Amino acid sequence: MNAFRLKLVVAFATLYIVWGSTYLAIAITVQSIPPFLAIGSRFLVAGTLLYAFLRITGKPRPGLRQTLNAALVGFFTLGIGTGMVAWAEQFIDSGFVALLITSLPLWFVLLDWLMLGGGAPNRFVVLGLLMGFAGIVILTGPTLKAGIQETNSVAILLVLVGTLSWSAGSLRSRQIRMPENAFMSSAIQMTFGGLMVGLVGCLVGEWAMLDPNVFMPASLWAWGYLVVFGSFGAFSAYVWLLENAPPKQISSYAFINPVVAVFLGWWLADEVLTPRILLACFLMVAAVGLIVARGGRGSSSRSSAD
Repeated sequence: MNAFRLKLVVAFATLYIVWGSTYLAIAITVQSIPPFLAIGSRFLVAGTLLYAFLRITGKPRPGLRQTLNAALVGFFTLGIGTGMVAWAEQFIDSGFVALLITSLPLWFVLLDWLMLGGGAPNRFVVLGLLMGFAGIVILTGPTLKAGIQETNSVAILLVLVGTLSWSAGSLRSRQIRMPENAFMSSAIQMTFGGLMVGLVGCLVGEWAMLDPNVFMPASLWAWGYLVVFGSFGAFSAYVWLLENAPPKQISSYAFINPVVAVFLGWWLADEVLTPRILLACFLMVAAVGLIVARGGRGSSSRSSAD
């Protein structure tokens, strides 16, 4: 049990810290690499390399049904979920996108209740959700106020569709027969999800815009960080947590990631920390504490259906 708890702590810490740092890494990457191709290639490279490593080290190839199920989950999470956000960020202020993405915990709680029989959210989980949303509003309020007149309603809708798709795909993976090895499941999801996003990039003309001669060294280093840490590390931790932790707790990363992003921006990009930002961070961390401590009840079992 102690070893399992240690794995949980490491997996959650990876999800909180590494995915929080990807905000800065993505911003640097897309300075000179088109967004769809940057994100698609990130997952495609990470997925194929991880799959090759697992096969070389003797991990068995999953069956056809397991492979197709993992590919389907990758389609809904990395494909639709990440793809919709990447497209919308061309039209919506990033602060507004961050606010919309925090709808993930709400989708997780509701879909866990409806899809997995996880039980209605208790008062502590509801309070945690409200505190987390309040923290995000405080954090992104000035940016939201400045950019609200220019927001695109279609882009807003697609971000919400993306978060719903990510949540539904993640929870569906608990009901269907996935590869037994969490890293193998992660590899297949990243490969097919990245392939989808990359194909979308080609269809919207990003391939014609791709010019290696203008790639900035910082963008390439940031892209490499996304592959190794954001994909190999954090996404694999996320897939493992889907099999071993309650959805209400897993979704808490959506509140912590912006906090990590804020402090990394202060540390590495000379961004200013204000009392407003510190208050928002306090609320979001407190929200996660409530959800993680009191949101573990309900079904965490997985159906054997395929």
